[in-house]
Amino acid sequence: MAQVVLLDGGMGQELVHRSAEPPSPLWSAAVMQREPGIVEAAHRDFLQAGATAITLNSYSATPERLARHMGGPEADELFETLQRRAVEIAEAARAAEGVDAALLGCLPPLGGSYHPEAGPAFDEALRTYRRIVALQSPHCAVMLAETMSAAGEARASVRAAREAGARAWCALSVDDADGTRLRSGEPLEAGRDAALEEGAEAILLNCSRPEAIARGLPLIEGAGVPFGAYANGFVKADDLAIGGTVDALGVREDLDPAAYTAHAMAWVARGATIVGGCCEVGPAHIARLAAELRAAGHEIVRP
Repeated sequence: MAQVVLLDGGMGQELVHRSAEPPSPLWSAAVMQREPGIVEAAHRDFLQAGATAITLNSYSATPERLARHMGGPEADELFETLQRRAVEIAEAARAAEGVDAALLGCLPPLGGSYHPEAGPAFDEALRTYRRIVALQSPHCAVMLAETMSAAGEARASVRAAREAGARAWCALSVDDADGTRLRSGEPLEAGRDAALEEGAEAILLNCSRPEAIARGLPLIEGAGVPFGAYANGFVKADDLAIGGTVDALGVREDLDPAAYTAHAMAWVARGATIVGGCCEVGPAHIARLAAELRAAGHEIVRP
């Protein structure tokens, strides 16, 4: 039996469901300003479900997104404020639960999810990732580059983490219709190799349909490093336009906790040792997955 790191689920969608306000392009960042209590509560619920690692709620708090939706010098000031707030809330949740779970830093796509063509050029992306790493890494066990949809995104994010001496994991997002390709259209191997060349300790697939992830896993499982996955529950994630809101996406009705856990346990059966959930995967899903991992004899560990 294996030692398995159990990640949390999709914070952004969890906050959409809990918030009193409608989604916005900066949903998770806006919630930290107006409803910080529900962010801490969501972290705590994932920890109670059995997660041994929770990711900072800073996915949309990038300079690029803040500038696009706010403009002015206030956007840059708010970037640092939100990064620090994400750390404070996650640390408070962990302390309140009294558990030895790890905090994972968040290195997201800078232009927007699923659309790497909208992101900045490589050198500019590297500068932004360096800023995020500098603020987060002193508090985090691992810097998690997630929803990387192009090889260049993977390379820049992992490089920034490793330059600072931080551990780095890289989670790649694959085409929902063809899990052997990144959302950029590049072969999945291009993203895998870029992350490995920069020093990633683990390769994952995330924020894609679980069926697409199943097709992509054979391309990362032989990379010589730990691998894993955490899928979303959207019908088709790349329907989300740049600057759009997540309420435009259809949600699957066939991925309840039992059905999602069946997918995740199949990944573990292939050798995955890092699993969790992304958008539309909530605490109930993680609790079911934790229970089935233990029932199968696996040990759930922190990174």
